[in-house]
Amino acid sequence: MNIKLSEVAKLVGGNLVGDPNVVINSVARIDEANKGDITFLYLANFEKYFVSTGASAILVKPDFNKTRTDISYIEVKEPEKAFALILLKFFSPKFELKGIDKTAFVDPTSSLGKNVALGKNVVISANCRIGDNVRIFHNAVLLDNVEVGNDTILFQNVSIREDCKIGKRVIIHPGTVIGADGFGYQKDAEGVYHKVPQIGNVILEDDVEIGANSTIDRAALGSTIVKKGSKIDNLVQIAHNVSLGNNTIMSAQSGISGSVKVGNNSIFAGQVGVAGHLEIGDNIIFVAQSGVSKSITKPGVYFGSPAKDFKTAKILEAHYRNFPEYVERLNQLEEEIRKLREEINHNKS
Repeated sequence: MNIKLSEVAKLVGGNLVGDPNVVINSVARIDEANKGDITFLYLANFEKYFVSTGASAILVKPDFNKTRTDISYIEVKEPEKAFALILLKFFSPKFELKGIDKTAFVDPTSSLGKNVALGKNVVISANCRIGDNVRIFHNAVLLDNVEVGNDTILFQNVSIREDCKIGKRVIIHPGTVIGADGFGYQKDAEGVYHKVPQIGNVILEDDVEIGANSTIDRAALGSTIVKKGSKIDNLVQIAHNVSLGNNTIMSAQSGISGSVKVGNNSIFAGQVGVAGHLEIGDNIIFVAQSGVSKSITKPGVYFGSPAKDFKTAKILEAHYRNFPEYVERLNQLEEEIRKLREEINHNKS
């Protein structure tokens, strides 16, 4: 692909400084870019690569010191967002898959929309409803009564259990399991665990994206729900009967226990764990490795285990780091007090 830099500047609404006829044919990191590449710079710790980058063009903030004359610049307020827009417009992967492979199985009771593509060994079980322009890659399996909305992509080795509903423009990455049984057991008088049937389903609303090897369990009753626009990273576990709000983000290795209700526009950084039957409000951020043991509904940033508001958590963390010093000082004070008492007692006698 060959794109004039003037076209790129127009797309991102930036001020072009340099040659508008420079041809861009790829994108790259600033420390790996070569001639023909466009890159971006917005973090100070990457500025060291500016002097050596081979890029033909670079997205920078308007106040950036443009000392090199062999590079063209596009000035934008937020270079990282402009770069993402360029990726989306010119370099977004196509995920090509056409037609229905001869090894795919579609139960005769199921229906396929227009322009559906099925890869090798795909299984579509009874009474499924597949929308228009859906692409289902190799070895994916859909059990009975699954619904998949228009323009959705299911990558290889995705498993979707019976009765689950997938919305429009959903992306599910390889190895993910939607609708496995929730972790429900009852212990009898002899201490033996017995399985409680999990007869609900999973609903993924429109524009949801689920990362690789993540698991979303079906509800015991009703539905486990991931609402519109939410994005789930790789290796995330969402337990039965969880409700995850609109436009919420969950990073890798996070886990939510059963029956948790999460509001809208919240963020779970990596390795956040949430105990069961809690309520998490809107606009809440949990910093990486936080452990959430009680309901939190006030918007803000939280950290620690158990999770606390970020300011309090930072103060406590500072004290934890200084704890050995505190112990040493305390021991010294106790020794001084002991000597003072001995001296007082000696003077009395």
